Amino acid sequence: VLQLVESGGGSVQAGGSLRLSCEVSGVIASGRCMAWFRQTPGNEDERVATFRFRGDTTHIADSVKGRFTISQDNAKNTVYLQMNSLKTEDTAMYYCAAGRPSVGPCDSAPLSFPTRGQGTQVTVSS
Repeated sequence: VLQLVESGGGSVQAGGSLRLSCEVSGVIASGRCMAWFRQTPGNEDERVATFRFRGDTTHIADSVKGRFTISQDNAKNTVYLQMNSLKTEDTAMYYCAAGRPSVGPCDSAPLSFPTRGQGTQVTVSS
């Protein structure tokens, strides 16, 4: 069973930084499509970034481009979302998610990433 556990959220002032972690456990092949999403009450999930497990980042949302980056520690099976120059509008619950095993380009729709962690809250204050 594939499990994702996020951590690293918290409260920070605008302009600050946080690094979120997503620990991946269970059976997962290199190249599997994964993503970071964020959700605020009453709004749809926003895809922050898409990447391949133990692979490249394939998409970064325009709203975070230049501020957020993905990195991975293969030895720890952990994916990181480094968030710099945080803005109040970055306040959200952040989820790490995995898509179904497949070939071809990674999809963008939240429903294409059915495996999710419990999320970690990020609150940015002005």
